[in-house]
Amino acid sequence: MHKKFIALLCVGALGAGFASVAEAQKVGFCDYRRLNAEAPQIRDAMAAVQGEFQPKAKLLQGQQKEFEARVQKFQRDQATMADSEKSKVERELRDTEIGLARKEKELQEDFQLRQNEELRKIEALVLGEVEKVAKANGYDLIVRDAAYRSDNIDVTQQVLNSLQAKAKSAAPASAAPAPAGKPAGK
Repeated sequence: MHKKFIALLCVGALGAGFASVAEAQKVGFCDYRRLNAEAPQIRDAMAAVQGEFQPKAKLLQGQQKEFEARVQKFQRDQATMADSEKSKVERELRDTEIGLARKEKELQEDFQLRQNEELRKIEALVLGEVEKVAKANGYDLIVRDAAYRSDNIDVTQQVLNSLQAKAKSAAPASAAPAPAGKPAGK
């Protein structure tokens, strides 16, 4: 009985010690989903990647329309075709369809890879801004996920404001005119 009392006393003292340590720590929360949705750097990077792949996507769409036109023509003309010609056209259409599906898959994979490259670059910037806000406000820990959080510890808006300010300060530098004698973008 005496041992149980001592054990309970030790556990109680230990628990109180952990509680005081936990109270001394300043913990914050940052909503990364919101940052991904609202940070101008991410929007700009995704728009740039889409612009980079748009010509390739339009070219592929054109090829798909040509293929559809060939299929419609074949369906109209197949009744008057010889069996050997019909087989040859069917094989060509099947091969073209497989090739277009492959090109579409490759384009989607390339787009995803490029998008992920840009997001990794920006993630370093975002983490730096989270760290800057945490240090400036005396936080010991910033978490991304929480089952529950109070709005009092949410630093998302501060980080977002910092990212927006960086984007505004970077915009004039990237919009500067090209030096004389050199065309812009080259």
